Amino acid sequence: MQSTDRPAKLPATTGRSLRLVRRAMAHLSATVLLAAGVGTTVSAAPQEFPTSKVPLAVKPIATGLKHPWAVEVLPDGATIVTEREGNLRIVRNGQSSAPIRGVPRVVAQDQGGLLDVALAPDFETSRILFLSHSAPGQDGAGTAITRARLSADEKSLEDVQRIFTMSKATQSGENFGSRIAIAADGSLFFGTGDRGEPERAQDPRDHAGAILHIAADGSIPASNPYAGHAGGLPEIWSKGHRNPQGIAIDPKDGTLVTAEHGARGGDEINLPQPGRNYGWPVISYGKDYSGAEIGEGTARDGYEQPAYYWDPSIAPGAVAVYRGAMFPEWDGNLLVAALKYQTLVRLERDETGAIVSEERMLDGAFGRLRDVKVAPDGAILLLTDEDDGALLRVSRLPSSQ
Repeated sequence: MQSTDRPAKLPATTGRSLRLVRRAMAHLSATVLLAAGVGTTVSAAPQEFPTSKVPLAVKPIATGLKHPWAVEVLPDGATIVTEREGNLRIVRNGQSSAPIRGVPRVVAQDQGGLLDVALAPDFETSRILFLSHSAPGQDGAGTAITRARLSADEKSLEDVQRIFTMSKATQSGENFGSRIAIAADGSLFFGTGDRGEPERAQDPRDHAGAILHIAADGSIPASNPYAGHAGGLPEIWSKGHRNPQGIAIDPKDGTLVTAEHGARGGDEINLPQPGRNYGWPVISYGKDYSGAEIGEGTARDGYEQPAYYWDPSIAPGAVAVYRGAMFPEWDGNLLVAALKYQTLVRLERDETGAIVSEERMLDGAFGRLRDVKVAPDGAILLLTDEDDGALLRVSRLPSSQ
């Protein structure tokens, strides 16, 4: 299993055993409430954090979530959240609903399970949403995309239809990729990992290690580089990706951005273009977990360079492009949720889009950060990937407005 997506080890501290007992009791109570559909009401005061440009206030919206993976904001301001073990819930007024019925079966193994959720552009009227998940197959599991309609009472999914299934299922529980970004035309971009078999990322006839592009009904857009050609699978947009768990589209100009796990080092930000190859495992800025070199070095003709990379790894969980009103200082910046260093990374870009600086915020304050989303009011939503996971709201400290 990919070590950058494992929980970081915590140092021993005085009173640790007592805190663990208290946490276990709190988690048990939260689990009972969630199973009953009652949820956990949160009333804690916001915590304050300084940053280089603006002080932040962070407040939990909901706790007691079981390894939450993705969050989206519903039209009325409530949120919908996935839990990796297979539950989809609505969080409203600080309370989490009972699991929504009709969610597709998932293989909740290691990094697999119920992963991303994305809302159709016309969700307010159509109530269509998309789920990415590890789906069972004849030989194991693979990444899949399901389209469904959220019922009017928010208790079930209707018209559930699988619109994409990875070409080859395996027994591996790692590197599913799986974040979804929806373009202005309603089509879906999403990532698949190499499933722990690096050579698959270089095979254009294999869905693994790729950014894929499909229409909302699962059909193939004519703009895809292999559409109508025999050189590769028609869903493929780009290849050479190890495990893209973050993907976003800049709402200003439509630029596609990915955040990808490397091995031991070599996490990357990429801007995938159609038909391009982003190198894994031929080139990489990381090393194998054994310490051995990977591939042929950091560059080779025919392979794209990352827009940015980390060594050592931060284990990026998701990426968002900030275009909100609450933090005008961050306009156009990239926000990356990091698992390994338990931090929110802000990447500043210049007028050409090049990344020119990095700031790490909230270091270690809330645990492993899995998802990051920009809310309609410009606040930031974060999910913590923990047994007792939380949905957090990051806003501007009122005194700085």
